[in-house]
Amino acid sequence: MTHFKHHIFFCLNKRENGEQCCSDFNADPIYMYMKKKVKSLDLNGPGKIRVNRGGCFDRCNEGPLLVIYPEAVWYRYIDESDIDEIIEQHLIKGKVVKRLVT
Repeated sequence: MTHFKHHIFFCLNKRENGEQCCSDFNADPIYMYMKKKVKSLDLNGPGKIRVNRGGCFDRCNEGPLLVIYPEAVWYRYIDESDIDEIIEQHLIKGKVVKRLVT
């Protein structure tokens, strides 16, 4: 058994050379939104969900990205409504949000 049912990593990398990166697309505020939302729904903690910062995923042209383990599902999101859908469908109901998979 894993320590968390779902472990979510957000790419929050900021490229110094000016190339596109996830941070260019509001990744930090969206990460904080998901972290707070998961906590407000009492979905966080051991045996539940953990939302973490991640470094570069080396897929910068596809961003902004997050990945959910253990399923290894990669999502591209735009705004808080996408995060709400990922929480409701994937994390609560166990259904992959196909329109956001990358």
